[in-house]
Amino acid sequence: MNAFPMLMLVAGSAVVAGLARRTPVPAPLLLVTAGLAASYVPGIPGYGLDPHVVLPLVLPPLLHTAALDSSYLDLRANMRAVMALSVGYVLFATAAVGLIAYAVVPGLPLTAALVLGAVVAPPDAVAATAIARRVGLPSRITTILQGESLVNDATAITAYKVALAAAVGEGASWAGGLGEFALAALGGVGVGLALMVPLHWLRVRLTEPLLQNTLSLLIPFFAYALAEELHASGVLAVVVVGLYLGHRSWQVDFATRLQEEAVWKMVGFVLESVVFALIGLQLRVVVEGLGPYGVGEALWYAVAVLAAVVVMRFVWVYPATYLPGLVRQKMREDIPWPVPFVISWAGMRGVVSLAVAFSIPLTVRGGDFPARNLVLFLTFTTVIGTLVGQGLTLPPLIRLLKLPGRDAQAETLAEAQAQNDASRAALNRLEHLLHDPVNRLPGPLEDRLRAVLERRRNAVWERLGGVNEATGESADETYRRLAGEVIDAERAVFVELRDARRIDDEMLRTLLRRLDLEEAAAYREAAE
Repeated sequence: MNAFPMLMLVAGSAVVAGLARRTPVPAPLLLVTAGLAASYVPGIPGYGLDPHVVLPLVLPPLLHTAALDSSYLDLRANMRAVMALSVGYVLFATAAVGLIAYAVVPGLPLTAALVLGAVVAPPDAVAATAIARRVGLPSRITTILQGESLVNDATAITAYKVALAAAVGEGASWAGGLGEFALAALGGVGVGLALMVPLHWLRVRLTEPLLQNTLSLLIPFFAYALAEELHASGVLAVVVVGLYLGHRSWQVDFATRLQEEAVWKMVGFVLESVVFALIGLQLRVVVEGLGPYGVGEALWYAVAVLAAVVVMRFVWVYPATYLPGLVRQKMREDIPWPVPFVISWAGMRGVVSLAVAFSIPLTVRGGDFPARNLVLFLTFTTVIGTLVGQGLTLPPLIRLLKLPGRDAQAETLAEAQAQNDASRAALNRLEHLLHDPVNRLPGPLEDRLRAVLERRRNAVWERLGGVNEATGESADETYRRLAGEVIDAERAVFVELRDARRIDDEMLRTLLRRLDLEEAAAYREAAE
């Protein structure tokens, strides 16, 4: 493929994702639908999903951004639920879906059916959490889904390798499979643990934000490649490093954090958009490769496999939620039944399943891989079925079940209390510093420092108060709006002075950056 179709793919995906932000439909669903429609438009080139590109070049940055945004403390608090889903459920789904496919599809070898089971076992690393945040799920459910998506790919890829070894005739026993899984898991975690401290040490000591962010972009690829080279799990290596760096990000200087956040948001936006568009664009490729299977016959098998994928998640999640409490009193939790229901329904599949399916070899010992084209078709229909069917119905389902959303008032109160404590500590530190003659400042500058601290402390409290009856704004919102208007006025003058050749472009950029930083301080980033 030449550069122009790839450029059109990236640009088209970005446009659709941007439009999705203006609609109630989550971006992954709109992108997949657009890709499905585009796959049959005359003149659209065939976009192949190359697993040698997706797995090492797309998966690491997506996992890294998810790990950076995750809370290590929250994941640790919910580790039992996360591991039950990311390891236990994936292995269960591999076996259960594989056996059902073996029973439903005539002539499908058990080894090929288990390959299919491993391919469709892991829920997507992006779609579930994206939709969960969009609909405002309780933070614990979002944490569990996010934690599951960070680890389940490693489990599924290892299970796939074991099933594939049996399918191609290389032999694989349960003991050998468990040993390979343990080696990959421990090796991946080990590589992550070995890399995380020196990489963080290097990030802290680099003083140039551009160098720090270049390093940040290289980290997930390096961790993944090193782990895979050692026959360990690259996924787990990336996740361990990302969690540690995210937990310690406060130790990096502010310029790097600001720049890094913008860079990774852009990278995540582009990759997620392209990935979901690629899923939709595979339809024509997959259908044309069905071979001896008729579309109607293959659709019947697809319905059966999709139903198995959906039902088996319920079969696993409910016992995994309540059985531990029945066995051990100390593990009992008062969890309302809608919580595991939503977790069960939020099992959308995604690009990893398709990428792994496309990596299935064309031939095995003695001939073609059995029913390879059908396995690709069943994977595709499962991915589309879960993304569209479950993704579209998840928001109304949450409203129907009346799950409590995030308590915005309580979160704002906690933020205000934290800011109040920090501002008091900062004011005490400031007064102590100003008593030292070395730090003497003119009175107006001292007052300005105190005013900044006071303003920061009051800003969050003001959001808890009443609103302006004329505008519907809080005092904090009015302040930010007025600050923006004032800064815009200054910005316009600077541009006029540049156009009149009274200042040059270099000075203009310096002055505008100063205003940009002030505007960033005045405006609190809107919650997503």
